[in-house]
Amino acid sequence: MAPKTNPLEDAKRRCVCLIDAIERLPPSTTDSCKRTLLKLAESELSFLSRRASDSPLSVNIGHLEAVVHVLQHLSVTGVSRVCKPIPLLPASGKVRRTDSGSKLAHVDIVCTLKGNPVWVVVSDRNPNYVTWHDGHKGKGLRLRIQQVVAAAQSSLTLRPSSIILFFSRGVTNSIRKKIVDEFRAIKYEMEADFPLSVVAFLEEMEGEWINIIARSYQESVALEIKVDDYENPDRDPEQGAGESILGAAETENPDGNVNLNYPSTFDTLISGLKPPMKGKDMAAAKTREVLSGGDLINFDTTALVALVSDISNGGAEELLNVAESELRQRFKGNLPFVIAQANSELRKPILPELGSIIWGKNGVICESVLSEFNELIAMYGGIKEKLRADQMLKWLIVVPDNPSDRMIGLPTTRKLAEKNKVVFGTGDYWHAPTLTANIAFVRAVFQTGMSLHTIEHRSCALIGN
Repeated sequence: MAPKTNPLEDAKRRCVCLIDAIERLPPSTTDSCKRTLLKLAESELSFLSRRASDSPLSVNIGHLEAVVHVLQHLSVTGVSRVCKPIPLLPASGKVRRTDSGSKLAHVDIVCTLKGNPVWVVVSDRNPNYVTWHDGHKGKGLRLRIQQVVAAAQSSLTLRPSSIILFFSRGVTNSIRKKIVDEFRAIKYEMEADFPLSVVAFLEEMEGEWINIIARSYQESVALEIKVDDYENPDRDPEQGAGESILGAAETENPDGNVNLNYPSTFDTLISGLKPPMKGKDMAAAKTREVLSGGDLINFDTTALVALVSDISNGGAEELLNVAESELRQRFKGNLPFVIAQANSELRKPILPELGSIIWGKNGVICESVLSEFNELIAMYGGIKEKLRADQMLKWLIVVPDNPSDRMIGLPTTRKLAEKNKVVFGTGDYWHAPTLTANIAFVRAVFQTGMSLHTIEHRSCALIGN
């Protein structure tokens, strides 16, 4: 039985558990974001350690706990920024001005949620003390939301499709009605995606585990503000009212494990793609993708090469049996990478892994990828690899290079090359995740603070077979 403690000691223990939870966050949260959260949690613990046990206690642990709770959501990916203000750029004709002179809006999480760029604002306040209008104790909720919406509308590279307001301790009916009426917010059903309670444990000196925190989120409420809807009050009547685009069906295989029932051969894998759309079906695809989610997947060149490579199609073992002198002559300085890819394939075949991702999707490539892929196949592909490439392209939809405004808004640098901005930006335009092994570019995008929906895979080279 746990010993009784005072509120100060309980708060310290919560900080320790919070630090442990931050360190165990999934890879979808970048190391820089984890460092930001750890700095805040450690600062709170340091503050508490200096307090006298009988002094009044006011802590921010609950807010950080709620932020981490959201980050543990399986559908949250591409976390690029946490607990940092976002500047309000000068208002344009499309952007509503706020009633405040503040040039910053606080956003707790910038991420991708179910394939859509999203900002999350977290409130851990007692719902009875949340005020709508400004008061002598600070800004009211209305102004805070106005600032976040204005920042979202004015930001080019960080612009979200939606803003999620997550009230971890609930919200009163009167405040909820005001948010719905003024900001056209709709309820976002989080119950199916989030655990309703979080239990943390701390090991005592004796080696026994004791329950430290059993926090409930039963009363939590999430509201979604669609940024474009707020700019344009006239909703599409076919869209329906009160439905969240982020509450759409989750991707299959939510545990992230490879389902061995997915195809393990090239022919069955590509036949699992949906037949290519044409004409007006494709013209309507972007709207359908936003509303229902999950239909489209954007392939970059690395993904196409991995699918048709002879390494991933049964040739890995044969390759490793070739004399080293012959391999060195064929691959020269690239030999260590090719050998590593072949060994990786034997340990864990890549086709079932990719099959679990693309099964039942509409495959999309932009014109730049088509051109680059054809050049690579012509120069380095063998007979079997060229045949697979021809088959693969018959199942894909070729769309014009049309990168999203927010991707084009990123500066072009050595790490953010223009050609990659076109490929990933076209996927972003179609609200489709990009399947890629180009981890360097993905990391460079995250370092700008932009969230981007990508699915990473292991690389496989063409080997001329």
